[in-house]
Amino acid sequence: MNLGVYAVGTGNHVSGWRFPGASTSSEDFAIFKTIADSCERGKLDFLFVGDSLAFVPDQHPGQMLRFEPLTLHAALATQTSRVGLVATCSTSYSAPFNVARMFASLDKLSRGRAGWNVVTTGLPEAAGNFGTTPMDHALRYESATEFVEVVKGLWDSWEEGAITTNVETGEYFDKTKVHSLDHAGKFYSVRGPLNLTRTPQGQPVLVQAGASDDGKNFASRFAEMIFASQLDKEHAKEFYATMKAKVAGWGRNPEHCKILPGFMPIVGRDEEDARKKLSELMRLAVPSVALKMLSSRFGHDMSGFDLDGPVPDLPLSNDIQTHAKVAYAKARKDNLKLRDIYNQIAVARGYLFACGDAAMVSDVMEEWFVDRACDGFVLVPPYFPAAFDEFIDQVVPELQNRGIFRREYSGFTLREHLGLPVPENRHSKARG
Repeated sequence: MNLGVYAVGTGNHVSGWRFPGASTSSEDFAIFKTIADSCERGKLDFLFVGDSLAFVPDQHPGQMLRFEPLTLHAALATQTSRVGLVATCSTSYSAPFNVARMFASLDKLSRGRAGWNVVTTGLPEAAGNFGTTPMDHALRYESATEFVEVVKGLWDSWEEGAITTNVETGEYFDKTKVHSLDHAGKFYSVRGPLNLTRTPQGQPVLVQAGASDDGKNFASRFAEMIFASQLDKEHAKEFYATMKAKVAGWGRNPEHCKILPGFMPIVGRDEEDARKKLSELMRLAVPSVALKMLSSRFGHDMSGFDLDGPVPDLPLSNDIQTHAKVAYAKARKDNLKLRDIYNQIAVARGYLFACGDAAMVSDVMEEWFVDRACDGFVLVPPYFPAAFDEFIDQVVPELQNRGIFRREYSGFTLREHLGLPVPENRHSKARG
């Protein structure tokens, strides 16, 4: 299976930073260096850093304050050698040329370990920081489709072997292997070429996390890894099969799109020890912050609803739809109350979680993996560094002993870790 970690300096639990010994800041490079070191010790595929373009008070502290991900990963690239570096960047408030150049730079600086988590941004607070209003959900994805096509075109603007450095003739590059893009579309006009040569991976790995209809169409067309949000194995199997079929519908190999749901492991010496940790995390959760997160996941103010009543049937938000769709499906299947969803979001931000000793946590992971509900997981530890290190030092060896996770890295690039091919340059392909 493939494994990565979603790194939040204050932990993924809303109050993980309050746990004894936990990191309390997402603005401290040292904690991210510690997480990266643990990733490489455990032979994980990647370290994933999310982003937001606004300060929203009373939110999860790791979402209120955070490093810009590409800057952080550029620093981590100098401190690591194997772990992949996945950074979130929005298409809504960026320019394709800048994004293409930044991720190409990260791929070169890390020697082939960069990944781009493509997001569209509908947060009103973010729009206010750019002097505009949020685009409609469908229009955001239409714009993002053109955005990614432009970026991929720019990444292909230099063919392999374009740099000749012929000291005798003075020729530095082969002009026949450098190509302008000359893109003129509905949203963007970009001449090109990129002022960086082809990257070690050919192109950085594309990651996507949307589960709305627009998000699924977008992901099936472009994504090489999908960060999924599934709480139920049967729903996850359905999502897995649907997305693999949609990927094939675009003429792509379904094996070249990895589906990894978020997963919070709470690991103890035994089940009782793990349950004590879970109980302490629930005790530490600040109700107002947990309720704010519940509202953000649904895209609606949930403060007026009875937590002990049914999950309200609300229209999907223009801001975010993924977690709401998953929550509605889980609530209908299991006849859940709103408090059940509230507790799931307070503990694990709306992702799957397992609580027990290493064998019990591994049982859940193996069952989902073997039953083709996923290709692996994005770990969302409740706090750092201890909760993550407990997984690395206890669960990873158990997975290795079961023969479902590597004991050593077999490659150096993120594509090699994920079993993804290097994309063929379109111009080289046209040459035959």
